[in-house]
Amino acid sequence: MTMQVAVLGAGLMGHALALVHALGGCRVRLTDTHAPTLARAPSLMSAALATLREAGETPHDDAWLARTITTHADLGETLEGAELVVEAITEDPDAKRALFAAVDGLAPADAIIASNTSYLDPFPLIPEARQHRAAIAHWYTPPYLVDLVDIVAGPSCDPTIPLALRDLYAGMGKRPIVMRKFVPGFIANRIQAVVSMELYALLDDGVADAAEIDAAVIHGLSLRMPLLGHMMKADFTGLTLTQKALATAMVPPPPQRKASTTIDALIAEGATGVASGRGFYDYGGRTPADLFAERDRKLLALKRALRDIGSMVP
Repeated sequence: MTMQVAVLGAGLMGHALALVHALGGCRVRLTDTHAPTLARAPSLMSAALATLREAGETPHDDAWLARTITTHADLGETLEGAELVVEAITEDPDAKRALFAAVDGLAPADAIIASNTSYLDPFPLIPEARQHRAAIAHWYTPPYLVDLVDIVAGPSCDPTIPLALRDLYAGMGKRPIVMRKFVPGFIANRIQAVVSMELYALLDDGVADAAEIDAAVIHGLSLRMPLLGHMMKADFTGLTLTQKALATAMVPPPPQRKASTTIDALIAEGATGVASGRGFYDYGGRTPADLFAERDRKLLALKRALRDIGSMVP
C-alpha cells in the first residue's frame, strides 16, 4: 500500500521508522526540530539500508533512498498531503502535547495520527478534533529488523483505523498486534520490565555477573522462545506442572526497583553503554557504528534462520 507518511522526529527511532515505511512502499517526509539530528538521519538510514542490501533483503540503494525519503526543517512542509503521521519524538508529555497541537493545525483533516510512544498514554495529549483517527503504533529497535508492532486505538478512535494500520504493516511483512486496550509498556516491554527487575536484583546481590546472566538468557530462555513463545512452552511442559509451580510460589516476584547499584556505579564511571565504548561489557575501542552494524548483521542472520525454521505459534 502506497501512502504519504510524515515522520516527526529523526532520532534513534524516527530515522529508522522513516526507512521502514519507505521499504514498505510509502513516500516519506522526515523532520526534526534539532537540525544536527535531521542532518545526520540520511547517513544513518544509508548505513542501515546497506546492511539490509548486503544481506539480500532489499535491492534498494542510496539513490532510491534520496528519492523516497526527503528531510524537511519545516513541520508544515513535512505534513503537506500526509495520510499517516508517525510521531516519534522524546517521551515528554509536554513536548508531545505541543507537537500534536501543531499537527492539528497543519495536517490534513483525514490523516491518521500514530504515536510511537513506549510507555506514555498519548491520547489525553491529542486534540479532540483528531481523536477519531488517533492510535498508537509502537515499534521496537531496530524496527527494520524487529517485526513486532503494537497497535492500540484511542478511546474515541474509529474502529477501522487500527485495522488499517494492522493491514498496512502486515503487508510490509511485519507482525502487528492489535491490543484490546492501552497498558503502559504494551506486552513485550512489560515482560521485559519484570525480567529486568529480577536480573538487576541477581546482579546487585552478587548471584552472577553480567556475562553469566546473559548466558542463562541466551542458552536457556531464548533458545526455545523463538519457536514456542512462552504460553506454548507451558503446553509442552504440561499445564499441570505449571499449576503446581504457581501453587508452590517458590520464587517470589522481583521487588520493584527504581535503581541498581551496579548500573549507578557504571554510569558514575562514564560507562553508559555502546555509545561510550563500555557498559556491562568493554567494547575494546570499537565505534558505535561498527557495533550497531555487527548487531544488525547478526540479527538479520538469526531472523533469516528463524524464518526458514518457522515458529510453531499460529
